[in-house]
Amino acid sequence: MLRKITTLGLGLVLLAGCGTEGVRETPAGPGDTSPATVEITMAEAQAAFDGLGDLAGAWRDQDCAKIEHLTTGVESTIGGRVCAAARVGLAAPGLPAYRDPEFLLPARQDGEDGAWFAVLAKKPKPVYLIFVRADGRWRLDAGPIPVVGKAPQVKGSVEGGVEGEVTDASADPDAAVGARLAPTRHVAFLTDPAGVNGKGVGGVRFASGDPMRGLLTELVGAPGRVRPDHLSTDVRIEGPARALALPGGGSLVFHALRVVFAQKPGSGRSSLAHPRYRAADVRAFTGGTPKSVAGSEILVLATRVAKDNTMTTVGLRRVLADVTENSDQGSG
Repeated sequence: MLRKITTLGLGLVLLAGCGTEGVRETPAGPGDTSPATVEITMAEAQAAFDGLGDLAGAWRDQDCAKIEHLTTGVESTIGGRVCAAARVGLAAPGLPAYRDPEFLLPARQDGEDGAWFAVLAKKPKPVYLIFVRADGRWRLDAGPIPVVGKAPQVKGSVEGGVEGEVTDASADPDAAVGARLAPTRHVAFLTDPAGVNGKGVGGVRFASGDPMRGLLTELVGAPGRVRPDHLSTDVRIEGPARALALPGGGSLVFHALRVVFAQKPGSGRSSLAHPRYRAADVRAFTGGTPKSVAGSEILVLATRVAKDNTMTTVGLRRVLADVTENSDQGSG
């Protein structure tokens, strides 16, 4: 059974499957100790996608409680602080009316809460959206993630000529390890200055021109650009990763990183000479004008991991998710 459905095929599925809006649970067999598996129905996937209109309205109304209700994971993390800051002047993110969705529904997932699926919405501009079932309902977990390259075909792709089921990479022996290690390898690459030339001491590889190469160059050069201020950077994994298997043994990994920029005045100074963040944004997040700040920027990513573990960024969104007073205020 194909589990990659476009809106054209979805209409026929909905006509044939009225009344199947909930996840279909397949119980374990007699004597089987493994958990029951669930199949995501086309109707509920479409309903979750259509619910983005409610989330867009919540952002327009700065309804923080509704945003929290409709999101989970990294989007809930972003929404909590950004919505509160938007009420006092921060520019709130907009959420366009996405169209022409292609649903990527991993087959036979364990349990109900924690089940997930991806959508590649092709209009107005291609983005990935990740939905996760949490507390009994579908919520937006990650996205929009703007596509910055060519979206790869996943296993189960009709267009790519690879029929079968869309597969969670964790269930594919050829893809599982590379997918699981992708976030850790990102952190290793982005904290290794030798990676500016494309291959750090850890052997993590990104192609020339990849956004991660540009980000590493930015991180390495950031302290020098704000002198005499002192600035340090830190890169952390933000939340769990989810991945789809690709033909040939690779994977498409959806994950997030938190990049923290901690800035304080140089010796003998009482204020920042070259603030990284706009004063209005700092006030919106902190309610004041701290002398030293720590800004958290979240990168929401879609990464293609090849069978040889070479990584390519195919989707990227970068958000200023929080600014706090920097607690490390000693001179550096």
